[in-house]
Amino acid sequence: MRLFITGTDTDVGKTHVTRLLLDALKARGESAAGFKPISCGGRGDAEILAAASAPPLSLDEANPVALKAPASPMAAALIENKPVDVARILAAYEALAARYAHVLVEGAGGWEVPIRRDFTMADLAAAMGAPVAVVVRNQLGALNHSILTVRNLQARGLECAGIILNHVEEERDSASIANRAILEDVLSVPVVLDILHGETEIDWPF
Repeated sequence: MRLFITGTDTDVGKTHVTRLLLDALKARGESAAGFKPISCGGRGDAEILAAASAPPLSLDEANPVALKAPASPMAAALIENKPVDVARILAAYEALAARYAHVLVEGAGGWEVPIRRDFTMADLAAAMGAPVAVVVRNQLGALNHSILTVRNLQARGLECAGIILNHVEEERDSASIANRAILEDVLSVPVVLDILHGETEIDWPF
């Protein structure tokens, strides 16, 4: 399976969720690669995915484009005068798909974050042609961000494989309790996982 994992914003827990999904596939005895096409401000997330892959990947295989500036891909590329090579990313992605039964792609930032002036993270997902899972930081404000993201990807003709609610904080507000039912009702898209703070194991949901 190929799966593109996006988030409603930065710091919603995409890497944590992707690693849990990779671990769930490994527990089933299946080969799975974690792919971070673009990293910004350090390669820590890519290192986690490379190590969590089964069998493990080299860092450059897991992360073909590494930008040092802690900014959006377009901003980091401008700061470093290093345009993002999309063709290189897609070639690396296809190479992994030829070797692994599953390739889980973790986007950078949110859904429409720009990679260059005429190309966003959403365009990269469309070019990869994979179903999209949306990671949501489950708190007050999640409904608006989630609905905008899911409706945008559906308008592009892409498949939303499901929503993953992630509790980044230990304490829960009242909105986080109601968000699941509201999102499933409004969007008619399943919430496939509701990951509690500190949870370290999940079942493969797709």
